[in-house]
Amino acid sequence: MNHHLPAGSLAEDGWSLRLTPKQAGWTYSGLYNLDLAAGASHTFSTGEEELVVLPLSGQDVRVECEGAAYDLTGRADVFSGVSDFVYVPRDAEVTVSSRTGARVALPSARCERRLPVRYGPADQVPVELRGAGQCSREVHNFAAAGVFEADRLIAVEVLTPGGNWSSYPPHKHDEDRPGQECPLEEIYYFEVADGPTGPGVAYQRVYGTPERPIDVLAEVRTGDVVTIPHGWHGPSMAVPGYDLYYLNVMAGPSPDRAWLICDDPAHGWIRDTWTDQPVDPRLPMTNR
Repeated sequence: MNHHLPAGSLAEDGWSLRLTPKQAGWTYSGLYNLDLAAGASHTFSTGEEELVVLPLSGQDVRVECEGAAYDLTGRADVFSGVSDFVYVPRDAEVTVSSRTGARVALPSARCERRLPVRYGPADQVPVELRGAGQCSREVHNFAAAGVFEADRLIAVEVLTPGGNWSSYPPHKHDEDRPGQECPLEEIYYFEVADGPTGPGVAYQRVYGTPERPIDVLAEVRTGDVVTIPHGWHGPSMAVPGYDLYYLNVMAGPSPDRAWLICDDPAHGWIRDTWTDQPVDPRLPMTNR
């Protein structure tokens, strides 16, 4: 199976990106993107999946669900700020629209519990500066476990300044080891800042174990997706001159909705070096 899915390859039925759990070859995690022209709308049923409606760009997004309407402030683009969002449950009908046009991501997870529709304000999204030195990055924990309630879905955004390595040291979460690691299917959706002469590029690495091999070294551009069913993943490499954004979508069988990872023992030592290094002064990248 091809785990690197270039921009446009998943466009279907009005979605600019439609990646269902079945298409990904697993059980829980999904991602849908909408490119809404000014005045356009898109109505859909959530079925067995819970979703978050998250503006990527556009500052006039309306979400209608369960007889209520939520107007999202959004943001100019993923590098300019933290966005507000709306959580929508399984077995619901949803309409997403925009008066002025917007690009919207909808990370999803197949789930059992039906939770209420909820609005997530941007100013309540925890912003974390993770790592140090050339491993510094900014994390928006908008739907992280322990931050925002969902049944299965875990989703965060990561911003990495050009020249830094993110999602590093390489780590995995594909075994059920209580208190140490839990199985999570993961999607990386990428956007790369433009340079003075055009679009930027970045790189994503995924590799497996002898028992469960996987081998991905992908040049990624805006709109690309990498799926990670198992194995060590990282680094996500922001090449010099081009800032990198990625949206992580995760879900798995654990009823605890935990996010437990295990570093590759060959490279986990790198964390110990961060104590003597400052965080990259370019962070935070957003207005938070």
